[in-house]
Amino acid sequence: MPAPSACLRPAVVGDLRAIVRLLADDELGAQRERLEEPLPDSYLRAFEAISRDRNNELLVAEGPDGLAVAVLQLTFTPHITYQGGWRATIEGVRVARALRGSGLGGELLAWAIERARSRGCHLVQLTTDKQRPEARRFYESLGFVASHEGMKLKLSAPAGGAA
Repeated sequence: MPAPSACLRPAVVGDLRAIVRLLADDELGAQRERLEEPLPDSYLRAFEAISRDRNNELLVAEGPDGLAVAVLQLTFTPHITYQGGWRATIEGVRVARALRGSGLGGELLAWAIERARSRGCHLVQLTTDKQRPEARRFYESLGFVASHEGMKLKLSAPAGGAA
């Protein structure tokens, strides 16, 4: 199926509920997100922090009704390694269930990779949960290589805790 020509744009605060809905729309996301009315304030605080930080970009693909149907966060980080090079980290990629397999995810990732190039990054990195083998196959189809073993340490923090 050919990739759709989606309207990709920076997220606005009005997209927040749709973004949380996308993040919660799978078995793993449903366990960690809180799609409630009203949304917990922690989502707005995070959105505002991302919006203020020039090294963070939150992108959505807009559906015909104007609602976000896909989301991706891109974070740019300077490193001492690679002679002081910059990396781009892709995080929180979700595509609406009805549009999975349509090419929209590939379009989002192509945008992110091109954006990383334009910011002078030498590397684009991401992680995917081991419980999502279809996501791993998708990223591998785009040229990503599982070259490292990622590790995480979950910290106990208050709900919506600040950094």
